[in-house]
Formats: sequence, structure tokens, C-alpha cells
Amino acid sequence: MDFDLTAEQDQIRKLARDFCTAEVAPGARELDRTEGYPHELLPKLFEVGFLGAPIPTEYGGMGLDYLSYGLIVEELGRADASIRSMVSVNVGLVALTILRWGSAAQKAEWLPRLASDGLGAFGLTEPGAGSDPSSMTTGASRDGEDWILNGAKMWITNGSTGIVTIVFARTDLGEGDRQAAGERGSTGITAFLVPQDEQGYTGTPLKGKLGLRAGDTAEVALRDVRVPDANRLGDVGGGLKIALNALDSGRYSLAAGCTGISQACLDQAVRYADERIQFGRKISSFQLVQQLISEIYLDLEASRALYWKVAWKHDKGERHTIESSVAKTFCSEAAVRSADRAVQVHGGYGYSDEYPVGRYLRDARVTTLYEGTSQIQRLLLGRHLTGENAFT
Repeated sequence: MDFDLTAEQDQIRKLARDFCTAEVAPGARELDRTEGYPHELLPKLFEVGFLGAPIPTEYGGMGLDYLSYGLIVEELGRADASIRSMVSVNVGLVALTILRWGSAAQKAEWLPRLASDGLGAFGLTEPGAGSDPSSMTTGASRDGEDWILNGAKMWITNGSTGIVTIVFARTDLGEGDRQAAGERGSTGITAFLVPQDEQGYTGTPLKGKLGLRAGDTAEVALRDVRVPDANRLGDVGGGLKIALNALDSGRYSLAAGCTGISQACLDQAVRYADERIQFGRKISSFQLVQQLISEIYLDLEASRALYWKVAWKHDKGERHTIESSVAKTFCSEAAVRSADRAVQVHGGYGYSDEYPVGRYLRDARVTTLYEGTSQIQRLLLGRHLTGENAFT
């Protein structure tokens, strides 16, 4: 595998780094403090093209290769993981899913908008169905040429500030069947493109989160939401296959963003250690501080290699489900370790928001939970390695 960037990829990385340094990083602390929404930043993200980075130019995107997209997400994660979250969900989970599974009309309607003026959300998780999506109870019933959706989704990024949500719902539920949804398995789940301004769709922002405080994370209520069959994404009953495929892209985005967090931790730890004087000398000269910094670097290098491997396979047209799972698991846990070590380098100051390392730790922590917890990833890898399914 060739780890050298092309001239174009290196240029994309520099563009992303310069943009994030000038536009994203300066506002990160205040947005975190206030749980504010980046209203002023969002148009700039659209303008620079990041929200359509790997989308073909015919749909208004930049038409970039997968690694170039990952380089952008890494720089966003380095500057502000909340912003990275908004971008990677819009691109990795929503736009790329529509690109693969959508009809010609759906692609023409939504991809240009997702690349230029509105965010997409991915409505899979429910209050009672997280790691086990087959137990979801949101239902969709047929009414002539339409579908009527009822239910609730939870922890939905961009769920109250976007333009469209991919909603996964059971289409095999009869009257009174929702309690038995878990017994019906996954074959009755179908995906729908639901405009967020549709009557009956309500997204409520969730506040008080430990991290990713500037991103929109919402609880979504669906009350008799009517959508035409033309809004169905893929086949009836094929929703879980679509969701799992989307998570391959989402986990890649997450791995790249977590690598950015680890890079930020290294940058800040080295900077602080060079400035801080104790016992008459820089703490960067202390062996145990150097150990903490070197361990961050080791995790960073391994993380970058893992997500680059996913990009390499994707750009060759090869399946990368296992590689995405490995990268997501390692990079998310490495980001938590890196942030914890960076806090330790800062000592007491690391426990305040005078320095960004505390935010890095809070932002990193959730990455081991969503898009498949670390425990679920290990079960997926265990099934791949042994042939035995621990889920049944």
C-alpha cells in the first residue's frame, strides 16, 4: 500500500488545514462553552465545498477521492470535533448513502442540496434501540401511494437543523405489533427520505451533552408523517442492508475525525510542555512527560495508517466493512487515550477550559459509543475471525 499523497491530495489537505485554522478553530471554545450552533460557519463550509467533498461534480460536489475526503475530515476533527460530526454525518452517512442507493430522481433532488445549502441526518437509533437496530419500533404503514410514519429517533446528528433525514422504519408491523418488533428480525426495515419540514416531523435539540456541544444532536418525533413511495430509499425490507452499508462510510469518517483529535492532542501537548517550567526547566525535558507525548504519537501514526487503508481499499473498489470497523474501534479509543494523556501533560490546567485538551477528551469519549460501540465492534470482528455469531 502506497502511503504517499498525490500533489492534489496534499493540496486538499493544505486547503482544509488553512480553512480550519482560520475559520473553525477560533470559535471552538466559545461554541463549546455556550452549546451554540455554528450558524455563521455553516455557509462557509458549503462555500469551500467540504459538505460535498466526495460527491460527483454532476451533483454539485467536489468529486474527490475517498482519501482526500478523509484528509478534510481529519483536519475538521483536529479543529473542532463538533463541526466534524456535522460534516461527516451529512457526507458519510447521508449523501454517500443516497448516491449508492437512491433513484436518479432522489440523487438529483437531494445531492446538490446536501452539497450546497442543507444538512442531512441519519435516523436509525431509537430511545430503546441502539446497538440492536432490529428491535426498532418506528413503523411505516402503506396508505395508497404514500407511507405514514410514526415513532421516535434518538441522538440524531443534524436532526433538528437539517433538510432531510433518512428514517429507518418497520414496514412489517400490523396493529399492536410494535412490542414484538424485536422478534421479527431485520427483514421488515425500510429506509425513507423524510424532509424535515414535513408535517408531523419534529426535531428537538438535546442539550447538556458531555461533548460535541456545538453540534446539533436531536430527538426526533414522527407523528403521522406522510411521504410518497417515491421517497422510499431502496427496496421495501432492504433498510437494514442500507444502514449497515452506510455505517461503513460513517465509521471511516469517524476514524478520520478521531485521528484529527489525536493530532490536536499531540500539537497541544508538545506546545504546552515546551512552555511550562517546573524545577527550573521545561517539562518537555522530563522523561515521563516525553513518554506521554510519545504514546500520543504512536497512537496517532497507527490511527492514520488504519483510516488510510480503508480509503485505499475504497478507492480500488473493494469492500472494507472489516477495515472500517477496525479503524473506527482503534481510532476512537486512541483519541480517548491521547486526550487523557494530553490532560495529564497539562496537569491542573488540563482540567479547565483555559486549554483545549479537556474539550478534546469530552469530544473523543462519545466516539467509542456511536456508530457501533467498541463492544459491538469487537463482536463484529469476533464473528469475522471465528465464524461464530455472538449476537444470537
